Amino acid sequence: MSPLISVTELLALQGRAKVVLVDCRHDLMNPQAGREAYALGHLPGAVFAHLDADLSGSKTGSNGRHPLPDPAALADRLGQLGIGGDSHVVAYDAHGGPYAARLWWLLRWLGHETVQVLDGGLPAWLAAGGGMDSSVPALPAQQLSARVQDGWIVDVDTVLANLDRGDFTVVDARAPGRYAGEGETIDPVAGHIPGALNRFFQLNLQADGCFKPAGELRAEWQALLAGQDAHDTVQQCGSGVTACHNLLALEVAGLPGARLYPGSWSEWCSSPDRPVAVGAE
Repeated sequence: MSPLISVTELLALQGRAKVVLVDCRHDLMNPQAGREAYALGHLPGAVFAHLDADLSGSKTGSNGRHPLPDPAALADRLGQLGIGGDSHVVAYDAHGGPYAARLWWLLRWLGHETVQVLDGGLPAWLAAGGGMDSSVPALPAQQLSARVQDGWIVDVDTVLANLDRGDFTVVDARAPGRYAGEGETIDPVAGHIPGALNRFFQLNLQADGCFKPAGELRAEWQALLAGQDAHDTVQQCGSGVTACHNLLALEVAGLPGARLYPGSWSEWCSSPDRPVAVGAE
C-alpha cells in the first residue's frame, strides 16, 4: 500500500466500513489547538488523536518531549478510537503531514500496514470541495494487536556510541536555523548532534503542501546521502515527530529501511554530558 492517499482516492473510499479517518492536527506551541480545531470542524466521520495524550508516552524530563508510548498501551488507545486489525486508517493534519506521519509510523511500528496519510491534508480536502462536520463519531472499540517491529528504533546510547563508530548517519529534520543553533525557541539547548546531516522536513513538500513526486524525492535524498543506503540512516528531529515525515518521504521515494531516534534533540540535549555541534553542516 502506498503511504499516501490523494483526496480523490479518499473520496472513492467514503462509506466503507473499515476506513477510519484520524484527525491529527496539532500545534507545538499551543497543544490544545488541534482538539479545538477538531471540535469546530473535521472530515466527516473522523476521530481525533492528540499528539501528547494519544501518540506519546510519559515524559520523565530526560526522555524527550514526545517519547514513544508503551506499545500495548498505544494499541489499546487506538483500539478505543475504533482502529482494529482490519481497519484502513487514513491520517491527516493541516500542516503538511508531520503529525499524521507520526500516527502512520506508530501504526506500522505496531505491525499494522493498512495506513495512509492524506496527501496535502485538510487544505487539499477543502480545495477539492470536501465537506466538514463538527459531530463526534461514536466508533465501537476494536481489538488492535501490538506486533512491534524489531530494529525500527535506536536509543540515545546507541546514537552516542555512533559518534565514534560511525555505523550510521543521523539526519535531522528540523529547520536549518534550529539545526545550526540559531533561534531555538522550544528546547533549552541550541545546536545539533555532531555529524548529523540536515534535511528540513518541509523540503519533502511542494508549494501546494502535497508531497513531491517519488522521483524528485529520491533524487534529493540520494544527493543528501551521497550514495549511502537509507538503511544506514537514523532520522531525528526535535522530539521524534517531524522525523516521521522524513521516514514517510523516504518510503514514497522508494528508499525504505531508515530507523527513528525517538528521543531526538530534546532527549539528547537534556544531559550536559552529550556533545553539541553548532553552525551549518
